[in-house]
Amino acid sequence: MIMKLRLASFLLFLFGASAFAAPTPTELFMRGYTVIPTPQRVRLEPGDVELDDSWAYEAKGMDEQQIAVRALLTDLKDFHGFVLRPKNQRSGGLIRLAIDPNAVATTTSDQEIKRQGYALKIAPGLIEITGNSEQGLFYGVASVLQLLRKSERGRLTLPVGVIEDWPKLQLRFLHWDTKHHQDKIETLKRYLDWAARFKINMIGFELEDKFAYPSHPIIGAPGAFTPAQLQEIVDYALERYIQVVPQVQAPAHLAYVLKYPQFAHLKSDDNNYQACLCDEETYRVVFAMYDDLIRATKGIDYFFVSTDEVYYAGVCAKCGAPSNPTAQSLKWLEFVERAHRFMSERKRRMLIWAEYPLLPEHVERLPADIIDGIVGSEDYLPAEKARGIRQLAYTALQGEELLFPNYMNWESARGLAVGSLAEAQRALTAGRALRGNPIGAFGAAWDDAGLHNETFWLGWATAAQFAWASGTPSLEQTIAEFMEIFYGRRVANMPDVYRELQKQARFFERSWDRVVSRERGAGYGNSFGKGIGTTRYDRTLPRPALPSLPNLYFTPIYTGKYGVLAEEAAQMAQDNEALRQKIHENILKAERNHYNLEVFLSLGELIGHHNRLIVGMKSIEDDFAAAQEAAAKNDQKQAIEQIIAAYDKARELVAGRRETFALLQTVWEKSRFPKGQEVDGKKFTHVLDDTKDHWADRRADLSYMIAPEESIGLEEWMKQLAAVIREYAQAKNIPIRNFNESQPQG
Repeated sequence: MIMKLRLASFLLFLFGASAFAAPTPTELFMRGYTVIPTPQRVRLEPGDVELDDSWAYEAKGMDEQQIAVRALLTDLKDFHGFVLRPKNQRSGGLIRLAIDPNAVATTTSDQEIKRQGYALKIAPGLIEITGNSEQGLFYGVASVLQLLRKSERGRLTLPVGVIEDWPKLQLRFLHWDTKHHQDKIETLKRYLDWAARFKINMIGFELEDKFAYPSHPIIGAPGAFTPAQLQEIVDYALERYIQVVPQVQAPAHLAYVLKYPQFAHLKSDDNNYQACLCDEETYRVVFAMYDDLIRATKGIDYFFVSTDEVYYAGVCAKCGAPSNPTAQSLKWLEFVERAHRFMSERKRRMLIWAEYPLLPEHVERLPADIIDGIVGSEDYLPAEKARGIRQLAYTALQGEELLFPNYMNWESARGLAVGSLAEAQRALTAGRALRGNPIGAFGAAWDDAGLHNETFWLGWATAAQFAWASGTPSLEQTIAEFMEIFYGRRVANMPDVYRELQKQARFFERSWDRVVSRERGAGYGNSFGKGIGTTRYDRTLPRPALPSLPNLYFTPIYTGKYGVLAEEAAQMAQDNEALRQKIHENILKAERNHYNLEVFLSLGELIGHHNRLIVGMKSIEDDFAAAQEAAAKNDQKQAIEQIIAAYDKARELVAGRRETFALLQTVWEKSRFPKGQEVDGKKFTHVLDDTKDHWADRRADLSYMIAPEESIGLEEWMKQLAAVIREYAQAKNIPIRNFNESQPQG
């Protein structure tokens, strides 16, 4: 009975209360057409419309530089090799673009939602794309471009029928977290192009030190975006009806400021994590940063004041009175109220994380026009409703998984797996915020684990799907549509690539030993108090045991305690080869976003090397066992050869690590700047967040990806093994041949 209840609960979460089965694929999908997000109303008729060289376009009152027109012409040419001409240059079919405020009658009175609506009328010889506004027209064009497919005759086709569409939620955020990396401007423009294709209209840009704050230049990391560069990104986005909203962590998660000596006196209780809220200078510094970003994001209507995990509100010697939950809640509230006044004066609507330490009885004091980005407690909702506060439906598309997200791991022991697509669907269709008065959705993709942003696109598209659509498409359909839209129709078995990458990444995570760190001190604490949950751990594995003289005896590790791990690594290595082969094949087949697959391949190579490392250390021990057996038989020559073979394998593993990391670094730095870079003599100042144990902040540079393997110390171990080889050969008076004792270079 318990298992049945768990299954029923899982299905309810996954598919809603209407049925214990996946939703029926949409009619568009069954006709072979794909579009994300799924339109609200579709009425199809038999037949398809074929586009050929005789077709033209008409856009009265608009020129080719209008973004909807430009998107239509550019994507037709870039994705399909199809050149569409103006009406006066062709005599065949016509694509007509128009704006009519009454093109679509939506089911909501929200005028901002209505503006985003559009209608498509597709008939032989005439395709009409009509938006309720320019933004709606742009979204209509995006749907047409996604729907286009090639027939068996190689012609582009669209289904005959009528589509009327508008979003469920007004604001649809994607999260760009750049605390542990910095993307190049051209990379961000590509992200904006694809976000726009999925009808995203908000970016929460969490900049931390990747912005050159004019008021405090020391805070900006080397090479940080200048105000002019940030405005360039903002303007590019605004043209595509996307607002790039500054998102600033403060007063907590402020290590990127407090690490500098000139701000050290602002620390709360001497921790590097949070600024003291009883020091007026804290407000001056933080508000100056806000002002810098407001000036560099002209045209934006919002500002995200990330009141995230303010564990120590009021816990500061300058506060005087002893801290308690009420005092902490009120101090947090004071920060929000003052920040709100600051933003209101500058005509920015404020978003916050409403969570600990805010007490439910203090919610009624929040400014009525703020937007609650996370709804940290169910108990907040009654007061938020009474105040008229709006909410975002929040979903974490990535938690703390290493290398690759957990999208396909839908079920966990406690329900839906955090970071899974199923959890994203649930949060956006039946989550806590939907019981409030939601204005939008927020698809979070945190940089704490240092994942490459290319791994987020399936999650981002899923967030776009369920923030816009009413919840009818299944996850299976959404995944299938994404693969075709993002990569093109020729790719094969891409869901399997994602599943296998996820499986390989989860093995990478759990295959390491976690040991108390000797290099990184304990953290400060968490919401439960100082000194709680502060132990920091490192990932590592033991070296193979060295043979001892005179008989070359050794205690096996990878044929002993770690034998099961070695067996699993061998199977993973085999599966990894098949995975990398699939990625290679799809790189050839993909019609677009090849770089995405190149990043996936770099991850496959890194994990493949890790698998071979474990198998290789087991193989080294096999050589030691053979050497020990040969020594017992007085076959010293064979014993030496076996130990040298083990040394050569270690050498290959070290060389493999260096080659793999060089490949990964080359690939990743095509889209982003070197992590922890030095620019014009300014060096990056690296410190750890005092309360977090983030994978990506372990080192200033990208080598955090190979830090666990480097901790094994194979290079030093090789020196010790070389000494054993020399001593044994000398003791047995055996000449050493074919022994390359040099360390791998690079």
